[in-house]
Amino acid sequence: MSSRITELEDRYFASVYQKMPVALVKGKGALLWDADGKEYIDCMGGYGVAIVGHCNDVVVEAVKHQSERLLTCHGSFYNDVRAELLEKLVNIAPKGLNKVFLANSGTEAVECAIKLARKHTGKKKIVAMTGSFHGKTMGALSATWNEKYRGPFEPLIPRVEFCPFGNLEKAFELIDGETATVIVEPIQGESGIHLPPDGFLQGLREICDKRNVDLIFDEIQSGFARTGRMWASEHWNVVPDIMCVAKGMAGGVPMGAVLARGDVMAVFKAGDHSSTFGGNPLACAAASATIDYIIENHIVERAASLGSAFKLGLEAVKQRRAIIREVRGLGLMLGIESRFDVKDILFGGFDKGVSLLYSGRNIIRLLPPLVITEEQLRKVTTVIEELFIADASRRMSLQQKP
Repeated sequence: MSSRITELEDRYFASVYQKMPVALVKGKGALLWDADGKEYIDCMGGYGVAIVGHCNDVVVEAVKHQSERLLTCHGSFYNDVRAELLEKLVNIAPKGLNKVFLANSGTEAVECAIKLARKHTGKKKIVAMTGSFHGKTMGALSATWNEKYRGPFEPLIPRVEFCPFGNLEKAFELIDGETATVIVEPIQGESGIHLPPDGFLQGLREICDKRNVDLIFDEIQSGFARTGRMWASEHWNVVPDIMCVAKGMAGGVPMGAVLARGDVMAVFKAGDHSSTFGGNPLACAAASATIDYIIENHIVERAASLGSAFKLGLEAVKQRRAIIREVRGLGLMLGIESRFDVKDILFGGFDKGVSLLYSGRNIIRLLPPLVITEEQLRKVTTVIEELFIADASRRMSLQQKP
């Protein structure tokens, strides 16, 4: 069965993904099964999408119910489940972010946020961060740091400058009277789970306030309880003017959103920005159910507690294995930086029944569902240590060969 699946995808699917050697057909909670029935503990989480677990019962029931009522409802009409979701989003949002645009993905949310900031401020320049990742459409790509993503598609949108992440002095220099917006991930995900130094986000907020610049937080990967707070920015008590969210927002159903202060969003007039599928009832029902599940099951606290224990276990592995340079992150958004390439570790994980994620050449990124159990995390920790032991042994063997 798996060979048939891989044959068809390889034949017809655009070759734009780094494919893993697994054909997934089923998921439940923090577990996945492939076409041959093999079970995996999922620490990739669909790049952070499976926040409340695969096929969460509450989300599945909401989708089933809504699928029998109404699947599509353009934003030019009012809709009951959309209205309910909007209220729930604003209730959990950082204080003051009380207007919402609903999209279908994170990159769409970023595109909207950039347009919004430019119109609100009347300025054009964008300051983004080194190491940033905001998406791959032309606007979002323009604010994404990695040259391998940007290079083939230049020229991108003009007036984008990059500030070293964490360097407040350089930020003060770059954020000037021509700057419309500063866009930043409170915790950088794609580049390897990098936390800002103390005072950096607060400093950006102060500079933006002084120079009438809109501050955008990209919480697409770090939001919805991932880091042990509802929003990663809460760890530093900083509120942006505009916030982008997506990934786990609708429990696996594609969805994104932009939340902004009312006075900022008010500059958008009818026709300035829209989406045929944005805010469709099916996605809204799924998102509403996801928010309910997070709140009612204390998932924020769960992510903080499990993440702390998981990180301690991984740091203990680091103490025993010199091949590991650093363990970092908050909640269940963690990274393990190796001294060497992690490709063999990543693929070895599948052999041992654990799905891992990478960030560049030498970093294992861990974004498991927040419903993962302590027992499952202990097994993952054991497997990760075994993989690093095997990798070190393999490298030593290669060095000893004549």
